[in-house]
Amino acid sequence: MAQAAINLTQQEKAKRFYDLHHSGKLLILPNIWDCLGANLLESLHYPAIATASASVAFTNGFDDGQNISFDSVLAILKKIAGSVNIPVSADIESGFAENDTELKPNIKQLLATGIVGINIEDTDKQTTSIVPIETQCERIRLIKKVAEEMGVSLFINARADVYLRGKNFDTPELKFEEALRRGRAYKAAGADCFYPIGMTRQEDIKRMVEQLQMPVNVITIPGIPELNVLNELGVSRVSLGPSFLKIAIKAMKNLALKLQTFEGLSDITENEITSSYIKDLVNKNY
Repeated sequence: MAQAAINLTQQEKAKRFYDLHHSGKLLILPNIWDCLGANLLESLHYPAIATASASVAFTNGFDDGQNISFDSVLAILKKIAGSVNIPVSADIESGFAENDTELKPNIKQLLATGIVGINIEDTDKQTTSIVPIETQCERIRLIKKVAEEMGVSLFINARADVYLRGKNFDTPELKFEEALRRGRAYKAAGADCFYPIGMTRQEDIKRMVEQLQMPVNVITIPGIPELNVLNELGVSRVSLGPSFLKIAIKAMKNLALKLQTFEGLSDITENEITSSYIKDLVNKNY
């Protein structure tokens, strides 16, 4: 059993999380949805973890898109952040707020859970359209101000949904130009990292890193360059989104199908993940 680590304060975790994005090395940031996943990654020496809104919603019986209640999200985040001694970043979608009046107390409640980073996206959940740049910049400035008032250097990963919802930008070049425009504006507003979700072309990723001059986040979807290439391009962070959950469900589905034909027993009895291993995770015996 390893010697217990000194518990870090929330601000110390925030500083560590910021530094991980400026180390010159690609930060692999897996996305989990519960304490067990958080404990697993901490035991494997991941320096930080993040939640995926889709995974949190799906595992609680809701579709993604702020359909799960904000109170439920807060309770889950508090459990996760309290279960590990490494920085936790939360995917908060659009902040579960329709306006700044709602957003301000939501950010305070999110910080009270112990998280040190957020993903905030620029999609209007009511219309499913991209919000105007200045509107999103105002939200980023508000979030930064609230965090400063609470004494936490909250890391803002500003997600731009141009590649997902930019219907008016119908060529790769137009999408890139709009993403870059938003990246520059969000950076000026106080964002710490830019997340052009859906950007996959190597040449676009390279240009974004070079021209934006701030940490850039890429998600693991089909078409992106290999991780070592992303590292060479200067990408600061790679997220998995709901990929861990999909992989877990795939394994469960495959075994369930085997069992229907009276096969798969060895998959169960020879599984290296034992009850003792899981108990050690939750009891911090690593």
